[in-house]
Amino acid sequence: MNFRRQSKEELSVNLTPLIDIVFLLLIFFMVSTTFTKESQLNISLPEASAELSDVPPASIEILITDAGTYSINGQSLVNNQLDTLKKGITKVLEGRDTAPVVISADAKATHESVVRAMDAAGQLGLINLSITTRQPANGS
Repeated sequence: MNFRRQSKEELSVNLTPLIDIVFLLLIFFMVSTTFTKESQLNISLPEASAELSDVPPASIEILITDAGTYSINGQSLVNNQLDTLKKGITKVLEGRDTAPVVISADAKATHESVVRAMDAAGQLGLINLSITTRQPANGS
């Protein structure tokens, strides 16, 4: 018996439609994805290498603890609300129109607490604000 070799076609998978589908999926996900930039900074505040300055005796000193509680010229406030802070500053002003405000915040105090103190002073027309810092321990 004489067997004839059958010619076999080479089997192959056509990758063109597969590449098209993957390319379309890639474009779809690139267009529909929203990119958000989340920044988380681990910082320890405050330190500054600026020169020390004398605080005028008639200034208003606002102390902010790490828990976000306020104290104005040594008198603690009953809560952390903006209105309470404004009333405390008004009481310390004693009828004066302007006075320098010195904000001393703990290094772990929230940014919101410091901004709230600055906002209260700004709403009362006090524009001379300063924030106290400490010298770096390593001397740089």
